[in-house]
This record gives sequence, structure tokens and C-alpha cells, in this order.
Amino acid sequence: MIQLPTVSAELDERGMGSFEDFVALIAELYPLVHGRLTRERVTDLGLLFRWKGRSDAAPLVLMAHYDVVPVDESDAWTHPPFSGTIADGRVHGRGALDDKGPLIVILEAVENLLAAGFTPERDVYLSFGGNEETFGAAAVEIARLFRDRNITPWLVVDEGGAVVDAPLSFVQGRAAMIGVGEKGVLTVRLTARGDGGHASAPPTLTAVRRIARALSRLDPGTFRPRTPQAIARMLAQFSEQASGPSRLLLKVLAGAPPVTARVFAALGGEPAAMVRTTVAATMQSGGTAANVIPSQASATVNLRIALGETVIGSVTRLRRRIRDPLVEVEVLEGSEPSPESPTDNEQFALLGAALERAFPGVRPVPYVMMAATDSRHFHRFAPAVYRFAPLEMSNAQRAAIHGVDENVEIATLERGEQFHRALLQLLN
Repeated sequence: MIQLPTVSAELDERGMGSFEDFVALIAELYPLVHGRLTRERVTDLGLLFRWKGRSDAAPLVLMAHYDVVPVDESDAWTHPPFSGTIADGRVHGRGALDDKGPLIVILEAVENLLAAGFTPERDVYLSFGGNEETFGAAAVEIARLFRDRNITPWLVVDEGGAVVDAPLSFVQGRAAMIGVGEKGVLTVRLTARGDGGHASAPPTLTAVRRIARALSRLDPGTFRPRTPQAIARMLAQFSEQASGPSRLLLKVLAGAPPVTARVFAALGGEPAAMVRTTVAATMQSGGTAANVIPSQASATVNLRIALGETVIGSVTRLRRRIRDPLVEVEVLEGSEPSPESPTDNEQFALLGAALERAFPGVRPVPYVMMAATDSRHFHRFAPAVYRFAPLEMSNAQRAAIHGVDENVEIATLERGEQFHRALLQLLN
């Protein structure tokens, strides 16, 4: 699977070949899935399998995506990113964790249960997208198909959290971090125009300087921190597992959301991203020559919108912070943050029971997913949407997602298969 470079962002250059080869490969590797489940192609890049259950109860939807992000050829990988090298008990390559590893453990579990003659208690859908990394048009259509057919999933599980060690700097032990909510995504382009000309006689405020000034005003404090309910629930659960001063600190933070928001914002990094809308300038352009002042400059800014905020509100705040009517703010793409799924329901309990089978002693802990997943297209109408890849990931492995030397341990793939097998067996 890794040897097939299914890079959705490079689809125009690479073509559909690798994607079609991937579809053919899983048909070859999982003949029972393809022989006994019904399969639909939804757009060119969406795959939807239906496993008929014993009852007409609302279904379970297991999601994953098979596209990957590009590789910077100048990066020094220990093993070539599309080699699929197996070494030191690990599978190496782009997509090992995001998201071909989580996809393969779903297929392995279903194939093994089919071989054993198992039938689930309710319908099970496998929803695989081939363009999640480019905003998930396949998943949009799959979700629309569910709505058109008046099918409301009982439970949706997609990529997201994982089994991690020391999930926060002041929290020890392993935990299964399950995303119960997901931040929204907003991409905007800032554009400014000005007088061009020769660089030997620059005006006071060029288009480039105007854009640079706008970006400098969009600092980490652009949006106020706020603590979602999921984070308070996360801290409360951590406090039950802690002892000594840590237990007291966690209990205080769980019971005082305004304090938590300020503390997490001060910590920076992932804690800060949990409690506020983040702003990141990702691309800039302008100019044609070293000695020519450009008459136009632009920058692309990516925001991850905190739960409880909106796309419109975020754009309004950007304009207010930039304070320059000559900087145009154009929305390129926007999706609202999700509602929070509950943790006191049968669905979350089912995840915990399956987790105990595969990772004994590791408890499920709710948190807010900061990246975007295909499941966001279901959370408008499905009551229980959770984001969890049943794999153990170290801090180094998590850092390698979208980075260099992405890899997954074979042993944790086996446990991931056990998780999904238990999830399907315990389904009622």
C-alpha cells in the first residue's frame, strides 16, 4: 500500500494510476471483503462497503483514507518514503500512520471475521476516501449519500487520536485519546496592491510591506482562549488516575475552565491549540525580479477554528486585527467546528470495551481533535462521531506524520486489528 504514491495533492501531475492500483490491491488482498460486502464507487476516489447485519438498527461507520501528503525530495529519510521498507519490527514510509495503517487494521479485522463466519448485529459500513488530504470531496459525497438515503449512523469512527504515553507534560501514563470534537478549518488569502516600480526608489509602504504588517498583527493572541467541555472532561479523567500534587492541579483545572484556558494558552504548542483558534501563515507570494517592487503581494493563512466559534466570526476578527482596508481578505475554504459527541453513551462505552481487549489497562480519554478529518462531514447529522486510530504512537512517530521517517510498529498494527475485531464482535 505504501509503495503506491497516492498523493492527492499531486493528482494532476501523477494521474489516477496509483489510486486505481490501490483499489485493485485491496480487492486482491481482501477477497472476502470484496466477495461478501457490497461495494460502491462514490466519485472517482471514494469507496463505500456495506456489511449487512442481523438487524435493521442504525449502522456503524468505520472510516479511513488512502491518500497521503507529498514528500519533500530534499528531506533525508532513513528509508525511501515510498519503499514500504520493513525493518526493526516497523513498516516505514509515507502513510504508515496517516492513514494506511489505520485503514489496513479495519480491513484485516473484517476479513478475519468473515473467514470465521461472523455476522455483525447491525450494518457496518467501511468508508474510505482518496482525497482527505485535499479537503475530502469523496467523503462529502459519501456523507450526502447517507443523508439522501435517510441513514443516520449510530456510531462513526475515523482517524484522530491514538494510544499515547504522557499525553500532557504534567500527566503520566498511557491513555487512548479519543477526539470527541474537531476544530473547524478556514483558509484565507490576504492580498494587497500598491505602487510598483524600480527598487532603487521604494515608496514608504509597498504591497509586500503591507502584507508583512498584516501577518505580524495576526499573532498567537489573535483569538481569545476558551476551554471546550471536552478538555474539562479530559482533565477530570486524568485527575482520577493521578496522585499527589498532579491530582490536585488537574482537579483545579477541570473545575475552572477560564483558568485552564489561560494556562494552556501560556503552555503553547498543542495545549494552546486545544483552547484557541490558531492562525498560521503558510504561503506568501509577490514580485517577479530582485530589483522590481511588485504592485501586488499575497499570503495564505490557515486557521483551525476552536469549538464554539464560527467561520464568519473568525473572518471578522481577522479583518479587525489587520486594521487595513487595503488588505483584501478572501475565504478560500471554510468548514465549521464540530459539535462535541458525548462520553456517557453506549457508543463511547463500546469503544472503551474494545480498547480493553486490545490495550488492557488503557482508558479512553476525550479530547479535541485539532486537525481535520473526513468524519467532519458526518458530524452534522450523526449523534456519535469519534476520532481514534487504534495504534500506539510515540511523540516521535506523531511528529513524523506529514513529516520525515513516518513509520508504524507491526505489533501495534496487530493490536489495532484486535481493537476493530472486538468493536465488531461487541456491537449490539
